[in-house]
Amino acid sequence: MFTEAQLYSPVTKGADGDVTVHLSDEHPGVHDPVYRARRNAIAAMALGYRPGDRVPRIDYTGEEQEVWRIVSAELARKRERYACAEVIEAAGRLALPSDHIPQLDEVTAKLAPLTGFRYAPAAGLVPLREFFGSFADRMFHSTQYIRHHSAPLYTPEPDAVHEILGHANQLACPRFAALYETVGAAVARLETERALKFLADVFWFSLEFGVLRERGEVRCYGAGLLSSYGEIEEFRQAELRSLDVHAMGTVAYDITHYQPILYCAESVNQIEDVIGGFFETMSDDTAARLAA
Repeated sequence: MFTEAQLYSPVTKGADGDVTVHLSDEHPGVHDPVYRARRNAIAAMALGYRPGDRVPRIDYTGEEQEVWRIVSAELARKRERYACAEVIEAAGRLALPSDHIPQLDEVTAKLAPLTGFRYAPAAGLVPLREFFGSFADRMFHSTQYIRHHSAPLYTPEPDAVHEILGHANQLACPRFAALYETVGAAVARLETERALKFLADVFWFSLEFGVLRERGEVRCYGAGLLSSYGEIEEFRQAELRSLDVHAMGTVAYDITHYQPILYCAESVNQIEDVIGGFFETMSDDTAARLAA
């Protein structure tokens, strides 16, 4: 099942005000004191942000910019090969820079005219209710740090590559952006944590790791696949199942490995009907009944 704590390295603030990002022992940057200090500083800027403030601008290093250039170029090639037409067209309209890491206000300036979505900074894991609930206001909470330079094509946690090259390219599509807004509206109706987790799991197997059939082959639309150099090459090897909200909300899965089971739609229309229809009518009772 979906486990919040696995998604990000925990961020804490000490009594002295120092902010610390706790990397796992397997993280590529765990033994790099410069990288760790950098992560702490970026997280501290996000923690200091309040709605209405100017979004913190990060002075990215040359090393970080090079990581972006490498990953951006590789993912652009893979997106053309493996993504669905809606995402490819949306990415073309959004036209994110490939030569530098865009500041979050730069992402907003490009995205808002297309679908109304704006980006806000996050230090790390955002509580589920706040993260998903903000979609109702067309707001997306995004980290600003970049993966370690020793492994530019790999990250054990979502970073700016995932948040921007994955989600922003997806959010630039009006049809997918509308689904996000429907998720946010559903959160406002939910009172139980059980229902919230069910929603998160359905979101995981659709807007994070969703695939569909198009032009005689399986293509992806999920942000987790769009931003993963490795998994976007492998998702066609997964066991493909038909869209099934009950199964998507209850099946066990491990976010630290490539997903062995994916739920495949026949079209974007079906995603809107099945997944969007579920989010539009979801309630605590609905989730309890399906989970049982």
